[in-house]
Order: sequence, then structure tokens, then C-alpha cells
Amino acid sequence: MKISIVGAGNVGATAAQIIVDRALANDVVLLDIVEGVPQGKALDIYQSAAIQYSDTKIHGTNTYELTANSDIAVITAGLPRKPGMSRDDLLNINAGIVSSATQEIVKYSPNAIIIVVSNPLDAMTYVSFVNSHFPRNRVIGMSGVLDTARFKAFICMELNVSIENINSIVLGGHGDSMVPLVRYTTVSGIPITDLLPKNRIEALIERTRNGGAEIVKLLKTGSAYYAPAASVVQMIDAIVNNRKRIMSCCVYLQGEFGYNDICLGVPIKIGAQGMEEIVPLKLTDDEKAALDKSAEDVKSMLKVVS
Repeated sequence: MKISIVGAGNVGATAAQIIVDRALANDVVLLDIVEGVPQGKALDIYQSAAIQYSDTKIHGTNTYELTANSDIAVITAGLPRKPGMSRDDLLNINAGIVSSATQEIVKYSPNAIIIVVSNPLDAMTYVSFVNSHFPRNRVIGMSGVLDTARFKAFICMELNVSIENINSIVLGGHGDSMVPLVRYTTVSGIPITDLLPKNRIEALIERTRNGGAEIVKLLKTGSAYYAPAASVVQMIDAIVNNRKRIMSCCVYLQGEFGYNDICLGVPIKIGAQGMEEIVPLKLTDDEKAALDKSAEDVKSMLKVVS
């Protein structure tokens, strides 16, 4: 198993370290355009592997040749929004970065499964899918995995119970219009609505939607990376070990849930082939309306991307 990560920033480097620590691959390649950064981080991680007793090899590079024949390629590359930069500017800049990265991955690893992490996530997953010309099971965006983890973490904090007891799922775009499904949220099988009043559940949903922004506000410079990196690795683990796990991920839809030609977060089964199936859910009218709103937000971003 060979895994390449495009982008040696905090998310990419942290994901690489977790992969090495858990020995999920024989080889890991960390790629970045900044000379010395991926090489230095890879060397540091490799030295930590000696402490973790991991035999995984990791290499840093500034070119794609070293990524050849990757089984999984993760795209974390992209720019954060800077002062004076419009949302549309950021969309097109990152679309160019993701488009180029995807084409290089396809060139050197035509059989890879691509996991997209770059923001805005749903639009960038669409850009990668279109540029890869891969079947849709091999281009997956990391969206609902992170959003669901945040929702579960906040429920855990609220109820002071083990995180292992909590099951939930979050659909839709990776943004303010994400759709946490309260009806499918349980604590050791007990519906959350039996344990918390409606106003507290709504507060937890709102905190989940602002989960990334809350961290940015606290850090003042930078953004979340531990949870996003862990979310990527959870997806990688499901692929590497063919776990057939049900996760909420961003994938290209062809009529599922009533949507076409859009990448959106829905429940899927992940295994050795990537997305093995989209899991159908019967949504209430309110849930479908919320998902429609989320889909419209994603479509508005796609209109901006040239």
C-alpha cells in the first residue's frame, strides 16, 4: 500500500504522521511546492517512526514522480482566504490548485483512489472528479466524517458519556448549511431527543455548523487540523482494511436523493474499492428541505468555478 499526500501543511503532515504511526501503508509520500518543507517534515516523521516501531517509509518531495503508483492520493493543498480576497477569488484559486494536483495524480497513479480535503470541500471534490475522469467511486471528499465527529464530540461533552456510545450522521455540504440528522442520533441506542431538550440539541447543531470557525477564532491565526487529519485517516483505514464502514462523505451524485451533477455529503459504504455504494435514507420533509438548501449552496459555488 502506497499513500501520497499533496500538501504538507498542518492537515497533510498530521495525516502523514498518523498513517506512519499506525503503519497503514508501506510507503507514504508527502508532497508540497515549498522546497524543503515536505522533506524536513517527512524526515522528522520518519524519525518518530523509530519510537513508534513502525516500518512505514515516508519521503518528502516537490515533484509528482515520487508519487507514482499510489493506491490512495490525498489532496489537502489550497490557500486560506486572505484579507481583501473575495470568496469567488478563493474558489477559483483553489480550483486551479486542485485541478492541477488531480491531473498530476492521474498521470502518475491512474488506479488511485483520491480523497479531497481542500476547501471549499464540496466544490473542490467536484473539480477533482471532473478533472480525474475516474469513476465516481474513486473520488471522495472528506466532509461529513469531520462534521459528524464534531457533532458527536459536542454531544459527548454535553452528556458526559463515552464517545463510543454515540452514533450520528451529518449530511450536506461542508459548511453553514450542513444537515445533522437528529432522528438518526442515538446514545447507546437511546434517541438523543429522550436525553436532551430541543433547545440544547439545536445549540449543539449550531455549534457543529460553526465548529471550524470556533477553532479559527480561538487560534487567531490558522485553522483546525487535528480533527480533519484524523477524519482523513479514518477514511484511509476503511479503504486499506476493506472495513465496509458507513460514513458521510462527499461524492458525485447521479440522481441519488434527487440530485444530479453535484458533489454532496451523503452516507456511503467505504471499502477497498473506495465508495462501494450510496446508502439510501428516507428523509422527512424538513430534512429534505434542509438538504435541498445545502445542495443549492454548493451549486452556487460551482457556478463561480470556471
